Amino acid sequence: MIKFLPIGGADDIGANSYYLNIDGTGVLLDCGMHPRFIGAEALPKFDVLAGLPLDYVIITHAHHDHIGSLPFLIKKFPHVKIISTKQTQEIAAQTLQNSYQILKEQLSGDLSFELYDKNEIEFLIKSIITLEYENEISIRGITHIGKDEIRITLYDAGHILGSASILICYSGKRLFYTGDINLGKQSILNGAVLPAKPVDYLLMESTYGSTDSAKIGNWENNSKQLVSDLNKIIVSGGSVLIPMFSLGKLQEMLHLLYKLKLKSKLTETDIYYGGIGKSLCRIYDDNKYLVKRNNKNFELKDGGFKDYYLIKDPNEYVKNPSIILASSGMMLKGTYSYRMAKFWLKQKRFGLFTVGYMDPSTPGHKIQQINRGALLEFDGEKFKVECKIKRFYFNTHSKREELLEIVERLKPGTVILLHGENEAKSYIGYEILSRFNGVSLHSAEILKEIKLS
Repeated sequence: MIKFLPIGGADDIGANSYYLNIDGTGVLLDCGMHPRFIGAEALPKFDVLAGLPLDYVIITHAHHDHIGSLPFLIKKFPHVKIISTKQTQEIAAQTLQNSYQILKEQLSGDLSFELYDKNEIEFLIKSIITLEYENEISIRGITHIGKDEIRITLYDAGHILGSASILICYSGKRLFYTGDINLGKQSILNGAVLPAKPVDYLLMESTYGSTDSAKIGNWENNSKQLVSDLNKIIVSGGSVLIPMFSLGKLQEMLHLLYKLKLKSKLTETDIYYGGIGKSLCRIYDDNKYLVKRNNKNFELKDGGFKDYYLIKDPNEYVKNPSIILASSGMMLKGTYSYRMAKFWLKQKRFGLFTVGYMDPSTPGHKIQQINRGALLEFDGEKFKVECKIKRFYFNTHSKREELLEIVERLKPGTVILLHGENEAKSYIGYEILSRFNGVSLHSAEILKEIKLS
């Protein structure tokens, strides 16, 4: 018997975590933290795991909404074995330490919430069992009652460096959890790899399930529009701020801008980035021959990029037109992109371009929706927006046609939709039922168990 229980991220993009009970072996798929909340509210529902077998946690990738709660889980269940790719392990060593510093500041004085410490993170990282793509291992929990072992294989998910989808084979059944998956090519990564054989159960993300793909476009067309808009602002004497995630999107955009400059399509200008993004770029460079990627001979350290933390006065960007790739991607309060926004929005010749997902509750989403000339209340001040604001879709998740392609190629008997808002799951769910006869469809709900076999 396989039982599926979402404890986070079922109908949302945050705190992703899904529990499987496979004949007495407990497996947790991902262990994320919700970016919208602070403290216990940001964690998956770990309390429901009390009394249930829990032997393994498999992490698909190192984005905060998939790995951020792992130290809290290990405090509660120190015996649990962790599995991920080598690249996810390396990235987690950086991102979990960075998250610790942020959480320590956020929770200062809050005695009701116990935080982990740096030593616990180091021990956690060292304990991770790393698995290469398409190399199978067998696992078996302490209270496993079945005769067969559970076989685990990771597949390249094409989302960020080290991202993986998970194939679980047990007693003649095949379950595939996509994690965050991207079939399309980016600037560095080449797209996801799927199992060659059909599966019985498909646990599939639905992030872009309801988004018109014509609006998203593709990397090539988006690149042409981006460079055109960048050139107009730079030539006019302005600078461009591009908020983005330090992991994944930053490395892809740095590579893209370097290629555009190399081909003389982008006006010669300084490109800035900084913070944890610098150490993450080194990990991308160190793994260039170990993963499927474009241009293995290029390293991000050779791109001539500059550190924005060396610029003490933002007026330097008025004197010297530049492109600044700044964290955080959602412009959360206290981050570099948030601090720059107040200055940026008041500059007539400047541009502020967004290139990724914005949670509706974040400052970045509020700014993304505003038009030039409108009044904006931001950081305790109300003022007129003077700079150009534009949204670009450089997607790192599969578009809805690609999600349907996954269903078509894997031919599952049962599909469970997760990691998406209700509108996204409703749209893609309707298309699945319309196109594929005999598919049993479920929409994941927090703490609602689904028996798979």
